Amino acid sequence: MPDDSAARIAAELRRWASTAAPGTRLPSSRALVRAHGASAATVQKALRTLTTEGLVEARPGVGTFVRAVRTPRPPDYGWQTAALRSPRVHLPAPSSSVRPAPEGAIALHAGYPDRELLPERLLRAALGRAARSDVAVTRAPAAGLPELRGWFAAELAAATPVGVAPPTAGDVVVLPGSQSGLSSLFRALVGAGRPVLMESPTYWGATLAAAQAGVQVVPVASGPAGPAPEELDRALAETGARAFYAQPTFAAPTGALWSATTRAGVLDVVRAHGAFLIEDDWAHDFAIDADAAPLAAHDDAGHVVYVRSLTKSVSPAVRVAAVVARGPARERILRDRGASSVYVSGLLQAAALDVVTQPGWTRHLRHVRPQLRARRDLLVAGLREHVAGAHLEHVPAGGLNLWLRLPDAVDLERFVDRCEAAGVLVGRGTEWFPAEPAGPYVRLNFSGPEPGAFPEAARRMGAVLAAC
Repeated sequence: MPDDSAARIAAELRRWASTAAPGTRLPSSRALVRAHGASAATVQKALRTLTTEGLVEARPGVGTFVRAVRTPRPPDYGWQTAALRSPRVHLPAPSSSVRPAPEGAIALHAGYPDRELLPERLLRAALGRAARSDVAVTRAPAAGLPELRGWFAAELAAATPVGVAPPTAGDVVVLPGSQSGLSSLFRALVGAGRPVLMESPTYWGATLAAAQAGVQVVPVASGPAGPAPEELDRALAETGARAFYAQPTFAAPTGALWSATTRAGVLDVVRAHGAFLIEDDWAHDFAIDADAAPLAAHDDAGHVVYVRSLTKSVSPAVRVAAVVARGPARERILRDRGASSVYVSGLLQAAALDVVTQPGWTRHLRHVRPQLRARRDLLVAGLREHVAGAHLEHVPAGGLNLWLRLPDAVDLERFVDRCEAAGVLVGRGTEWFPAEPAGPYVRLNFSGPEPGAFPEAARRMGAVLAAC
């Protein structure tokens, strides 16, 4: 019999049970074996499937019977309202970028690159080697595997200019993904009830992490070249904040790349205020027309706390990131991480380290760059041809996203819903603003699946925009 014979038998019995009266006895297993020409094991597997679905019930020593349909009583959880009371922190809903796309839809909303852009062969081999090593059965150090910490430090040290002390492995703490790491940073460096400055727009996960930590978010406007240093100076002075969260390189969602003037100005401002710059270098591995250049490489006084993730570039299944921090700040972060997760899976750490230290990793990154450029340019061309009423402020030099502004008269919610009805999923721009949105924006991921469908997606978006 084919491998799906149990599923076919279950389907036939399901149709029969749906019309039979409750309590009707099913043919015996022996009779079913003869009727379907299947093995006893296959028939039992089909019956177990129906039992799990609640369609039939087995009575030991008697037989198997069609189960009576029971109308469940609606559960009453009202008592929990009083027990839970009003939440102290209202967490925003998760971004629409994490929802799966319906079958057949063109997905421009997702937050992760398509698997074609991942080092899948390197990763599978690395996971196999890690599974056969001691890390599969031993506890990892709280700060992370020394070898992986050394790799993160060495990568940042390679960008450090002469005259600036490079980071060491002792400055690194490995994280179970950058999202949980941001929560730790806000708790350790800011503290509940205190202000933290954030670019606006910015990564939705940062605002979520800030809400989890109970810190007060103060937006600072930021454009394609980054925030104005004088505006940051004013915000730090007015709020008394001692931390500024930003993505200087290929920011999400805009793709902004800070200019050299902005980089120098922002560093001067945070130094003058004795503040931290939390630099989220999420898109380090997704350079297209410009290389990633971390600000942390130009600071050895501990003002820049650097977050570097491998989750998007290695695999979403390998949630490994790191924070590079110096002085007492690093110790506070480590204590918070220890209290939250004790340690990061040594198996995942070893696999991530294996991937990024293989010669194939560098070749993979060189291969990804032209693919991202082609995808980006294909979507840009489609938008300019078919969505002429919208405005693309700039074409990013790296990252995964385009940031498209719609005409002010457009109802954003209506536009997004109609796009989905037309089979195109786009990201609501409202999710990326820490406060009120500055306009009707959508975020479009050009690293998703089926880039050949980008022109059609743009055509459908243009039709929806015309109708709105």
